[in-house]
Amino acid sequence: MNIFNAETAINTFGLAGIYGLLFVETALPLVVGLPGDSLLFIAGVAASGTGAVIHIHISLLWLALGAPVAAIAGSSFGHHLGHRYGSKLFTNPKSKFFHPDRLVTAEKWMSKYGHGKMIFIARFVPVVRHLVNPVAGIIKMPYKEFFFWNVISALVWTEGFIWGGYLIGEKLKGSVDKYIFPIVAVIVVLSVAPILWEFFKEWRTKKHLS
Repeated sequence: MNIFNAETAINTFGLAGIYGLLFVETALPLVVGLPGDSLLFIAGVAASGTGAVIHIHISLLWLALGAPVAAIAGSSFGHHLGHRYGSKLFTNPKSKFFHPDRLVTAEKWMSKYGHGKMIFIARFVPVVRHLVNPVAGIIKMPYKEFFFWNVISALVWTEGFIWGGYLIGEKLKGSVDKYIFPIVAVIVVLSVAPILWEFFKEWRTKKHLS
């Protein structure tokens, strides 16, 4: 059983599974690839009472109230980890993952795009969503500023996908199962697109400089 699969997590653990995945996804930088976007969307569809992907009842009220709280709590914990322990990890020049240069690169990205903008945008981008909160802690981003953008981004992210899934479930009714996986696939592609675009820009810049 893969508990990190959106349908499995919801069918097995219900709201607790949703809250748990949202917390872990934004709190622990080494746990990447969790299905945050599709999890929220599928949960929203399930809350509409349509479709056969989810076999248990999901309360829309508790989903809409609890999901942003779990995301905010996870991100806050990630910031705490980065602030307290993060810089100590990036001291070994022989380390592949925790090389000091990676910390320098992260700091440049945060400075380039602005702290608040990065916190907000990263919420919608897989992989980056896992890393941005500890990085914000490592570079000593003031917690009040971080918390403000953490709350705003968590509310927009969770409620956007939840209500999007709910409204689509309500509209499509019995035929929702036929469309849910193509919609999720589109969500994943759109989420990854910003990462690919940034890599392309970096590659093009280096090519022009060489």
